[in-house]
Amino acid sequence: MIKLKIKTGDIVRVIAGDHKGSEGKVLRVDREKNKAIVEGVNMVSKHTKPSAKSPQGGIVKKEALIQISNISLIDPKTKEATRVGVRIEGDKKVRFSKKSNQVL
Repeated sequence: MIKLKIKTGDIVRVIAGDHKGSEGKVLRVDREKNKAIVEGVNMVSKHTKPSAKSPQGGIVKKEALIQISNISLIDPKTKEATRVGVRIEGDKKVRFSKKSNQVL
């Protein structure tokens, strides 16, 4: 399994594809598929049958998976897309921004 530098709850920007430039919060990361679901990005229409949960049925808009290589973490200090590095501080492993060298 691949070690990813993006985690659930991170604020990211899409850097490639149809939704380039849009930002959102990571809702879920799928490490097997190397993809993530970002809030408000890559919206798809899903047709649902009427059920007990949704008695009306119809068309529901929801986020679809997006490739991890197409998103970049946003540096909280500079508000720009940045690469992520990992270093050891004391006895803990921490992620840091390559742009501002600040711990994330």
